[in-house]
Amino acid sequence: MYVDDSGNQPASCPYHGWTYREGRLLIPGRERFDGCALERAKLRTFAVDWCGDFLFFAAHPQTDLYTQLGRFAEAVENISFNIDRRLDLNRYDFECYWPLAIENALEPYHIGAVHPQTLATLGLEDGENVFDGVNCAWYAPVGASRQRNQLARLKRFFNLDYQYEGYASIYLFPFTMISSTYGYSYSLQHFLPAGVGGDRTRFTSRLYAAPAASEQAAQALGAFFESTRDVNRRVFEEDHAICKRMPRNAWSMAPLACAADTEAKIDHFRRACRTFAASRAALPVVDATREAAAG
Repeated sequence: MYVDDSGNQPASCPYHGWTYREGRLLIPGRERFDGCALERAKLRTFAVDWCGDFLFFAAHPQTDLYTQLGRFAEAVENISFNIDRRLDLNRYDFECYWPLAIENALEPYHIGAVHPQTLATLGLEDGENVFDGVNCAWYAPVGASRQRNQLARLKRFFNLDYQYEGYASIYLFPFTMISSTYGYSYSLQHFLPAGVGGDRTRFTSRLYAAPAASEQAAQALGAFFESTRDVNRRVFEEDHAICKRMPRNAWSMAPLACAADTEAKIDHFRRACRTFAASRAALPVVDATREAAAG
């Protein structure tokens, strides 16, 4: 039904014209479906909720949105109110099992080796890991003085009421990352399982600009945003290049045997995976055959 990468359109099937509008399914030639319970036909629905200007959906929510986001709900709200427009949509498959892609995004230990000409040029300091429930974040000051001073001077071009003056990366279990440098733009990333097989991850990054202070400021920021987009794409390409070298059996839910302090978020992620797996195992198993016979 939806084949474009973005935008809005009616919920209408281009093959036979079935259309969902205002809660009703409109079916051309409805009278031809004799004996069919068309009144029972409907689209699959999801639970939705807002956090600021971000809309979240869930297939089978186990709690409410703000409980799931925990202490990071405030940051997510503030970020949503401090984005202006989309700068880039970057979507392709990572050739790896999705937890491997998540762990690559979580730990900064690899930055020097994998991103020497991109992310590593910021000279990110150790910073602080923040954990809350299954979610976590990393806030790291920019250690490279030249880049730090350049970024600080750009602040006058923006109209911000929320900013972390450094590099911030927020992980929302299980599939979402939000990252930013100085709050001038935000990369919203999703790492979704690609179905049966498990050797691919549906990766999407949406890059959003923070509001400019004026029209003149927006024009002055053109080259900066173009560079931001290009660097973001290069960083993800570098991550993909290393992730696709790791086989699926390189990952497990077990704690790392020997973890650096920069890999603390990996162990936190694996612990969250173990907790989720245990909760799934505790669910009652329904014998569909017996249930059908009883009905």
